[in-house]
Amino acid sequence: MLRPVALLLAVLALPASAVETVRILIDERDGPVTLQGAHLTLGEDREDSAFVPLGRRSVALRRGAGGRLELDGAPVSGESARFRPAADEPITAGEMTVRGDVVVRLRGAKVQLINVLPLELYLQAVLGSEMPRDFPPEALKAQGVASRTYALWKKLESYGALENMGSSVIHQVYAGLDREDPRTRAAVQATSGEVLTWELRPIEAYFHASCGGHTESGLAALGRDLPYLAEVDCPCGSLPSSRWALSLPLSELRKAFPGASALDVVARTRTGRARMVRVAQDRVLDAVTVRQKLGYTRLKSLDFEVGGESAGALQISGKGYGHGAGLCQWGAKVYADQGWDYRAILRHYYPGTELQPLY
Repeated sequence: MLRPVALLLAVLALPASAVETVRILIDERDGPVTLQGAHLTLGEDREDSAFVPLGRRSVALRRGAGGRLELDGAPVSGESARFRPAADEPITAGEMTVRGDVVVRLRGAKVQLINVLPLELYLQAVLGSEMPRDFPPEALKAQGVASRTYALWKKLESYGALENMGSSVIHQVYAGLDREDPRTRAAVQATSGEVLTWELRPIEAYFHASCGGHTESGLAALGRDLPYLAEVDCPCGSLPSSRWALSLPLSELRKAFPGASALDVVARTRTGRARMVRVAQDRVLDAVTVRQKLGYTRLKSLDFEVGGESAGALQISGKGYGHGAGLCQWGAKVYADQGWDYRAILRHYYPGTELQPLY
């Protein structure tokens, strides 16, 4: 338990010349993988490794018949290999093009791809993946700080692990170089090194697309009873885009929950979101589980009402998109359009936190 604290103190004391890095699991597959990049070099998976030129732009890696990692058909010493292209050049790993290094390693029968890159470069791609790139600059800056803070918190939480985060919506969406543009780079650079803290520790800076007019507490939304994940009012509720409707066939409900006959909200949180849902006369489930089973992109939030049945389908109407805790992205856009700067936006959605320079 002392190691993450010690790491935090070390991170907060980073010299200005240091570069904070993150390790992102970008793929895991059964079959072989191809890496492509200018002047590829090969080294061990450590920061001080010596890298040897391979003399080619493309290599193929797979799990060999003997259970060892193979590079172009030849066994690799150890279970992993780290690849680095020429300075500042991207590298294509599988279907994703990224900056930094790519580690290929075996994990059981799977071949994993881990992108190791500077935190600030990672954020430029995350920002373009998580928020519309045409949002106002102050909203993009607020998202950049939230994403940096979340990434650092995950790095501390995963201390000693081979990867800090994945690249999907479970953590932060990261789609590599294709999601960068001048606006995301400008927002990250304008807030370089800034993180949100609570009692000198990076916060769990959760965020979501739209809260529908009021954010949710961390405890109700995520099971995280944190003072800065509080219920606050939000202007996104006035946007037509915050409203949604779903016609859910009873056949799909029964596929997700065998024996289900209804979808009735029997308990709600203080903000009006579903907390417990009855799917059958004798079966009541946690609403978070219901949303997960039905699909996050279909049941967009837990702020919904069931209007009845029509043509063999339940008619559902709702507000917001996402779990509702922390920064509301569409709310941040509205506030930015009203003239708020990113600091004011962050204070509103993470009350009581401090914005501090990490480096």
